[in-house]
Amino acid sequence: MATTASIPSTAVLADLLPGAATRLGAQARDLALVVGGAALTGAAAQLSVNVPGSPVPVTGQTFAALLVGTALGARRGAASLALYLLAGMAGLPWFAHGASGWAMPTLGYLLGFVLAAAVCGALARRGADRSPLWTAGAMALGSLAIYAVGVPYLAFALDVPLARAAELGLYPYLVGDALKAAVAMGLLPAVWKLSARR
Repeated sequence: MATTASIPSTAVLADLLPGAATRLGAQARDLALVVGGAALTGAAAQLSVNVPGSPVPVTGQTFAALLVGTALGARRGAASLALYLLAGMAGLPWFAHGASGWAMPTLGYLLGFVLAAAVCGALARRGADRSPLWTAGAMALGSLAIYAVGVPYLAFALDVPLARAAELGLYPYLVGDALKAAVAMGLLPAVWKLSARR
Protein backbone atom coordinates (compact mmCIF):
# COMPACT_ATOMS: atom_id res chain seq x y z
CA MET A 1 0.00 0.00 0.00
CA ALA A 2 1.46 3.35 -1.06
CA THR A 3 1.30 6.32 1.23
CA THR A 4 1.33 10.00 0.41
CA ALA A 5 4.85 10.18 1.79
CA SER A 6 6.04 7.50 -0.66
CA ILE A 7 4.83 9.47 -3.70
CA PRO A 8 7.39 12.07 -4.85
CA SER A 9 6.17 15.64 -4.48
CA THR A 10 7.12 16.32 -8.12
CA ALA A 11 5.15 13.36 -9.50
CA VAL A 12 2.17 13.78 -11.80
CA LEU A 13 -0.57 11.18 -12.08
CA ALA A 14 1.00 9.54 -15.14
CA ASP A 15 4.16 8.85 -13.14
CA LEU A 16 2.18 6.45 -10.96
CA LEU A 17 1.49 4.10 -13.87
CA PRO A 18 3.57 0.93 -14.22
CA GLY A 19 5.95 0.27 -17.09
CA ALA A 20 8.85 2.56 -16.24
CA ALA A 21 11.23 -0.04 -14.72
CA THR A 22 13.57 0.21 -17.72
CA ARG A 23 14.44 3.07 -20.03
CA LEU A 24 12.74 1.34 -22.94
CA GLY A 25 9.67 0.71 -20.83
CA ALA A 26 9.56 4.36 -19.78
CA GLN A 27 9.85 5.51 -23.40
CA ALA A 28 7.10 3.13 -24.52
CA ARG A 29 4.87 4.30 -21.69
CA ASP A 30 5.52 7.95 -22.50
CA LEU A 31 4.75 7.39 -26.18
CA ALA A 32 1.51 5.61 -25.31
CA LEU A 33 0.54 8.44 -22.96
CA VAL A 34 1.25 11.11 -25.57
CA VAL A 35 -0.76 9.29 -28.26
CA GLY A 36 -3.53 8.44 -25.79
CA GLY A 37 -3.80 12.07 -24.65
CA ALA A 38 -4.08 13.26 -28.26
CA ALA A 39 -6.75 10.62 -28.97
CA LEU A 40 -8.70 11.59 -25.84
CA THR A 41 -8.66 15.23 -26.91
CA GLY A 42 -9.80 14.27 -30.41
CA ALA A 43 -12.66 12.20 -29.01
CA ALA A 44 -13.67 14.99 -26.62
CA ALA A 45 -13.69 17.47 -29.51
CA GLN A 46 -16.62 15.59 -31.01
CA LEU A 47 -18.71 16.65 -28.01
CA SER A 48 -19.39 19.95 -29.71
CA VAL A 49 -22.23 22.46 -29.63
CA ASN A 50 -22.38 25.58 -31.78
CA VAL A 51 -22.83 28.95 -30.09
CA PRO A 52 -25.20 31.22 -32.05
CA GLY A 53 -23.33 34.11 -33.63
CA SER A 54 -19.87 32.76 -32.81
CA PRO A 55 -17.49 30.58 -34.84
CA VAL A 56 -16.18 29.09 -31.57
CA PRO A 57 -18.15 26.01 -30.45
CA VAL A 58 -18.45 24.69 -26.92
CA THR A 59 -16.50 21.43 -26.93
CA GLY A 60 -15.06 18.85 -24.60
CA GLN A 61 -11.58 19.29 -26.07
CA THR A 62 -10.71 22.25 -23.85
CA PHE A 63 -11.36 20.23 -20.70
CA ALA A 64 -9.48 17.27 -22.18
CA ALA A 65 -6.47 19.45 -23.02
CA LEU A 66 -6.30 20.79 -19.46
CA LEU A 67 -6.64 17.31 -17.96
CA VAL A 68 -4.06 15.79 -20.31
CA GLY A 69 -1.54 18.48 -19.42
CA THR A 70 -2.19 18.11 -15.71
CA ALA A 71 -2.07 14.31 -15.70
CA LEU A 72 0.93 13.90 -18.01
CA GLY A 73 3.11 16.79 -16.92
CA ALA A 74 4.40 19.68 -19.00
CA ARG A 75 6.66 17.80 -21.42
CA ARG A 76 4.37 14.88 -22.24
CA GLY A 77 1.24 17.02 -22.05
CA ALA A 78 2.55 19.61 -24.50
CA ALA A 79 3.79 16.83 -26.79
CA SER A 80 0.35 15.20 -26.70
CA LEU A 81 -1.48 18.40 -27.61
CA ALA A 82 1.12 19.23 -30.26
CA LEU A 83 0.47 15.80 -31.78
CA TYR A 84 -3.28 16.50 -31.68
CA LEU A 85 -2.74 19.86 -33.38
CA LEU A 86 -0.30 18.67 -36.06
CA ALA A 87 -2.28 15.55 -36.94
CA GLY A 88 -5.45 17.61 -37.30
CA MET A 89 -3.69 20.23 -39.40
CA ALA A 90 -2.36 17.41 -41.59
CA GLY A 91 -5.88 16.17 -42.28
CA LEU A 92 -6.95 13.85 -39.47
CA PRO A 93 -10.61 14.83 -38.89
CA TRP A 94 -10.60 15.08 -35.10
CA PHE A 95 -11.07 18.78 -34.46
CA ALA A 96 -14.56 19.96 -33.43
CA HIS A 97 -17.31 18.68 -35.75
CA GLY A 98 -14.81 16.34 -37.40
CA ALA A 99 -12.91 19.25 -38.96
CA SER A 100 -9.25 19.25 -39.95
CA GLY A 101 -6.74 21.57 -41.59
CA TRP A 102 -5.44 24.95 -40.52
CA ALA A 103 -7.59 27.52 -42.37
CA MET A 104 -10.03 28.12 -39.51
CA PRO A 105 -10.57 31.11 -37.21
CA THR A 106 -10.40 28.84 -34.14
CA LEU A 107 -6.85 27.62 -34.85
CA GLY A 108 -5.52 29.93 -32.16
CA TYR A 109 -7.41 28.01 -29.49
CA LEU A 110 -5.83 24.78 -30.71
CA LEU A 111 -2.40 26.41 -30.52
CA GLY A 112 -3.33 27.59 -27.04
CA PHE A 113 -4.00 24.00 -25.99
CA VAL A 114 -0.30 23.21 -26.31
CA LEU A 115 0.62 26.15 -24.08
CA ALA A 116 -2.16 25.32 -21.62
CA ALA A 117 -0.99 21.71 -21.33
CA ALA A 118 2.52 22.91 -20.56
CA VAL A 119 1.26 25.38 -17.96
CA CYS A 120 -1.03 22.87 -16.23
CA GLY A 121 1.64 20.18 -16.37
CA ALA A 122 4.26 22.46 -14.82
CA LEU A 123 1.85 23.40 -12.04
CA ALA A 124 0.97 19.75 -11.45
CA ARG A 125 4.69 19.02 -10.96
CA ARG A 126 4.45 21.48 -8.08
CA GLY A 127 1.46 19.67 -6.56
CA ALA A 128 -1.26 21.98 -7.88
CA ASP A 129 -3.58 19.06 -8.70
CA ARG A 130 -3.54 17.59 -5.19
CA SER A 131 -5.94 20.03 -3.52
CA PRO A 132 -9.23 21.49 -4.79
CA LEU A 133 -8.22 25.14 -4.44
CA TRP A 134 -4.87 24.73 -6.21
CA THR A 135 -6.52 22.62 -8.91
CA ALA A 136 -8.98 25.44 -9.58
CA GLY A 137 -6.07 27.85 -9.92
CA ALA A 138 -4.26 25.55 -12.35
CA MET A 139 -7.39 25.17 -14.48
CA ALA A 140 -7.89 28.95 -14.50
CA LEU A 141 -4.31 29.59 -15.63
CA GLY A 142 -4.60 26.89 -18.29
CA SER A 143 -7.80 28.44 -19.60
CA LEU A 144 -6.14 31.85 -19.59
CA ALA A 145 -3.31 30.45 -21.72
CA ILE A 146 -5.84 29.15 -24.26
CA TYR A 147 -7.64 32.49 -24.48
CA ALA A 148 -4.35 34.44 -24.60
CA VAL A 149 -3.62 32.77 -27.93
CA GLY A 150 -7.13 32.00 -29.16
CA VAL A 151 -8.78 35.40 -28.84
CA PRO A 152 -6.07 37.48 -30.59
CA TYR A 153 -5.90 34.86 -33.36
CA LEU A 154 -9.69 35.04 -33.71
CA ALA A 155 -9.49 38.83 -34.01
CA PHE A 156 -6.83 38.46 -36.71
CA ALA A 157 -8.69 35.73 -38.61
CA LEU A 158 -12.02 37.58 -38.60
CA ASP A 159 -10.43 41.03 -39.00
CA VAL A 160 -12.30 42.41 -36.00
CA PRO A 161 -11.12 44.42 -32.98
CA LEU A 162 -9.83 42.48 -30.00
CA ALA A 163 -12.82 43.58 -27.92
CA ARG A 164 -15.19 42.10 -30.50
CA ALA A 165 -13.18 38.88 -30.58
CA ALA A 166 -13.52 38.66 -26.80
CA GLU A 167 -17.29 39.02 -27.16
CA LEU A 168 -17.31 36.19 -29.71
CA GLY A 169 -14.71 33.86 -28.23
CA LEU A 170 -14.26 34.56 -24.52
CA TYR A 171 -17.17 35.92 -22.51
CA PRO A 172 -19.77 33.31 -23.54
CA TYR A 173 -17.49 30.50 -22.31
CA LEU A 174 -16.54 31.68 -18.82
CA VAL A 175 -19.42 29.94 -17.05
CA GLY A 176 -18.54 26.67 -18.78
CA ASP A 177 -14.91 27.12 -17.77
CA ALA A 178 -15.99 27.54 -14.15
CA LEU A 179 -17.98 24.30 -14.35
CA LYS A 180 -15.01 22.45 -15.85
CA ALA A 181 -12.79 23.76 -13.07
CA ALA A 182 -15.33 22.55 -10.50
CA VAL A 183 -15.27 19.05 -12.00
CA ALA A 184 -11.46 19.04 -11.99
CA MET A 185 -11.44 20.27 -8.37
CA GLY A 186 -13.34 17.17 -7.36
CA LEU A 187 -11.74 14.68 -9.73
CA LEU A 188 -7.99 15.23 -9.59
CA PRO A 189 -7.48 15.48 -5.80
CA ALA A 190 -9.74 12.43 -5.39
CA VAL A 191 -7.55 10.41 -7.76
CA TRP A 192 -4.48 11.39 -5.73
CA LYS A 193 -6.17 10.30 -2.51
CA LEU A 194 -7.09 6.93 -4.03
CA SER A 195 -3.53 6.50 -5.31
CA ALA A 196 -2.11 7.14 -1.87
CA ARG A 197 -4.24 4.36 -0.39
CA ARG A 198 -3.16 1.68 -2.87
